[in-house]
Amino acid sequence: MVTNQIIIDELVEDEKETVRRLLVESYQQYEHEYTNPHQWEDYLANIKASVDNPDVKKILIAKNNVNILGTLQLFESSEKAYQKPELQIFSPIIRLLAVHPQARGRGVAQELLKAGLHFAKSQGANKLYLHTGDKMQKAIRLYEWFGFKRDQTKEFMNNDILVKCYRFDI
Repeated sequence: MVTNQIIIDELVEDEKETVRRLLVESYQQYEHEYTNPHQWEDYLANIKASVDNPDVKKILIAKNNVNILGTLQLFESSEKAYQKPELQIFSPIIRLLAVHPQARGRGVAQELLKAGLHFAKSQGANKLYLHTGDKMQKAIRLYEWFGFKRDQTKEFMNNDILVKCYRFDI
Protein backbone atom coordinates (compact mmCIF):
# COMPACT_ATOMS: atom_id res chain seq x y z
CA MET A 1 0.00 0.00 0.00
CA VAL A 2 1.33 3.44 -0.94
CA THR A 3 0.63 6.31 1.40
CA ASN A 4 1.41 9.97 1.07
CA GLN A 5 2.07 10.38 4.76
CA ILE A 6 3.51 13.79 5.63
CA ILE A 7 6.10 13.80 8.39
CA ILE A 8 6.91 17.06 10.17
CA ASP A 9 10.41 17.34 11.56
CA GLU A 10 12.95 19.95 12.58
CA LEU A 11 15.47 21.09 9.99
CA VAL A 12 18.94 19.61 10.39
CA GLU A 13 22.17 21.06 9.02
CA ASP A 14 22.52 18.78 6.00
CA GLU A 15 19.01 19.72 4.79
CA LYS A 16 19.60 23.47 4.74
CA GLU A 17 20.61 23.70 1.08
CA THR A 18 17.55 21.70 0.02
CA VAL A 19 15.33 24.04 2.02
CA ARG A 20 16.99 27.10 0.45
CA ARG A 21 16.18 25.70 -3.02
CA LEU A 22 12.64 24.85 -1.94
CA LEU A 23 12.07 28.40 -0.68
CA VAL A 24 13.31 29.90 -3.95
CA GLU A 25 11.25 27.50 -6.08
CA SER A 26 8.18 28.09 -3.94
CA TYR A 27 8.37 31.89 -4.00
CA GLN A 28 9.46 32.10 -7.67
CA GLN A 29 5.81 32.58 -8.67
CA TYR A 30 5.93 36.12 -7.23
CA GLU A 31 8.87 37.34 -9.33
CA HIS A 32 6.54 39.11 -11.79
CA GLU A 33 5.22 41.25 -8.89
CA TYR A 34 8.60 42.97 -8.67
CA THR A 35 9.10 45.74 -11.22
CA ASN A 36 12.63 46.37 -9.96
CA PRO A 37 14.90 43.34 -10.59
CA HIS A 38 17.23 44.45 -7.79
CA GLN A 39 14.36 44.26 -5.27
CA TRP A 40 13.59 40.73 -6.48
CA GLU A 41 17.25 39.70 -6.12
CA ASP A 42 17.33 41.20 -2.61
CA TYR A 43 14.15 39.30 -1.73
CA LEU A 44 15.68 36.02 -2.95
CA ALA A 45 18.90 36.70 -1.04
CA ASN A 46 16.90 37.34 2.15
CA ILE A 47 14.89 34.15 1.68
CA LYS A 48 18.07 32.10 1.22
CA ALA A 49 19.78 33.73 4.22
CA SER A 50 16.71 33.11 6.43
CA VAL A 51 17.70 29.45 6.80
CA ASP A 52 20.72 30.59 8.86
CA ASN A 53 18.93 33.38 10.79
CA PRO A 54 20.12 33.25 14.42
CA ASP A 55 16.82 34.80 15.57
CA VAL A 56 14.69 31.91 14.29
CA LYS A 57 13.47 29.67 17.12
CA LYS A 58 12.67 26.64 14.97
CA ILE A 59 12.52 25.67 11.30
CA LEU A 60 10.12 22.88 10.50
CA ILE A 61 10.12 20.76 7.38
CA ALA A 62 7.45 18.52 5.88
CA LYS A 63 8.68 15.31 4.27
CA ASN A 64 7.28 12.22 2.60
CA ASN A 65 9.88 9.58 3.34
CA VAL A 66 12.78 11.09 1.35
CA ASN A 67 11.69 14.41 -0.17
CA ILE A 68 11.29 17.71 1.62
CA LEU A 69 7.93 19.07 0.47
CA GLY A 70 7.60 22.23 2.55
CA THR A 71 8.94 24.36 5.36
CA LEU A 72 8.07 27.11 7.80
CA GLN A 73 9.97 29.21 10.32
CA LEU A 74 8.88 30.05 13.86
CA PHE A 75 9.93 33.11 15.83
CA GLU A 76 9.25 34.08 19.45
CA SER A 77 8.33 37.74 18.93
CA SER A 78 7.95 40.58 16.43
CA GLU A 79 11.39 41.82 17.47
CA LYS A 80 12.98 38.48 16.54
CA ALA A 81 10.87 37.96 13.38
CA TYR A 82 10.99 41.47 11.90
CA GLN A 83 13.20 43.61 14.17
CA LYS A 84 9.93 45.41 15.03
CA PRO A 85 9.48 45.49 18.81
CA GLU A 86 6.89 48.25 18.32
CA LEU A 87 4.40 45.63 17.03
CA GLN A 88 4.33 44.29 20.60
CA ILE A 89 3.91 40.65 19.54
CA PHE A 90 5.24 38.34 22.25
CA SER A 91 3.70 35.16 20.83
CA PRO A 92 5.06 32.82 18.17
CA ILE A 93 5.10 34.10 14.60
CA ILE A 94 5.17 31.96 11.47
CA ARG A 95 7.34 33.18 8.61
CA LEU A 96 8.22 31.82 5.19
CA LEU A 97 5.67 29.04 4.92
CA ALA A 98 6.57 27.38 1.64
CA VAL A 99 5.40 24.29 -0.23
CA HIS A 100 7.22 23.04 -3.30
CA PRO A 101 5.08 23.73 -6.42
CA GLN A 102 4.93 19.99 -7.24
CA ALA A 103 3.69 19.15 -3.73
CA ARG A 104 0.82 21.63 -3.55
CA GLY A 105 -2.72 20.43 -2.93
CA ARG A 106 -1.61 17.52 -0.73
CA GLY A 107 -2.18 19.12 2.68
CA VAL A 108 1.48 19.98 3.30
CA ALA A 109 0.79 23.59 4.34
CA GLN A 110 -2.02 22.44 6.66
CA GLU A 111 0.31 19.99 8.39
CA LEU A 112 2.96 22.68 8.79
CA LEU A 113 0.37 25.10 10.22
CA LYS A 114 -0.82 22.41 12.67
CA ALA A 115 2.79 21.89 13.76
CA GLY A 116 3.20 25.65 14.20
CA LEU A 117 0.08 25.70 16.35
CA HIS A 118 1.42 22.77 18.40
CA PHE A 119 4.68 24.69 18.89
CA ALA A 120 2.78 27.80 20.07
CA LYS A 121 0.80 25.71 22.56
CA SER A 122 4.00 24.06 23.81
CA GLN A 123 5.40 27.53 24.50
CA GLY A 124 2.31 28.40 26.58
CA ALA A 125 1.15 30.97 24.02
CA ASN A 126 -2.49 31.88 23.52
CA LYS A 127 -1.96 33.33 20.04
CA LEU A 128 -0.08 32.44 16.85
CA TYR A 129 0.65 35.13 14.26
CA LEU A 130 1.72 35.39 10.65
CA HIS A 131 2.07 38.22 8.17
CA THR A 132 1.40 38.20 4.45
CA GLY A 133 0.67 40.43 1.50
CA ASP A 134 -2.13 40.79 -1.02
CA LYS A 135 -0.10 39.03 -3.70
CA MET A 136 -0.46 35.79 -1.73
CA GLN A 137 -4.22 35.30 -2.19
CA LYS A 138 -4.17 31.48 -2.14
CA ALA A 139 -2.18 31.54 1.09
CA ILE A 140 -4.61 34.04 2.65
CA ARG A 141 -7.55 31.77 1.77
CA LEU A 142 -5.75 28.85 3.44
CA TYR A 143 -5.02 30.89 6.58
CA GLU A 144 -8.64 32.02 6.86
CA TRP A 145 -9.91 28.47 6.24
CA PHE A 146 -7.53 27.21 8.94
CA GLY A 147 -8.97 29.72 11.43
CA PHE A 148 -6.64 32.72 11.31
CA LYS A 149 -8.38 36.11 11.64
CA ARG A 150 -7.10 39.44 10.39
CA ASP A 151 -5.51 41.64 13.08
CA GLN A 152 -5.05 45.13 11.65
CA THR A 153 -3.47 46.37 14.90
CA LYS A 154 -0.29 44.38 14.14
CA GLU A 155 0.20 45.36 10.48
CA PHE A 156 3.02 47.42 9.03
CA MET A 157 4.32 48.89 5.80
CA ASN A 158 7.29 47.39 3.97
CA ASN A 159 8.30 50.08 1.50
CA ASP A 160 4.97 50.71 -0.26
CA ILE A 161 3.41 47.31 0.57
CA LEU A 162 0.94 46.72 3.39
CA VAL A 163 2.04 43.66 5.36
CA LYS A 164 -1.20 42.17 6.69
CA CYS A 165 -1.35 40.38 10.01
CA TYR A 166 -3.34 37.24 10.75
CA ARG A 167 -3.80 35.82 14.25
CA PHE A 168 -4.94 32.40 15.44
CA ASP A 169 -6.42 32.50 18.95
CA ILE A 170 -5.53 29.32 20.80
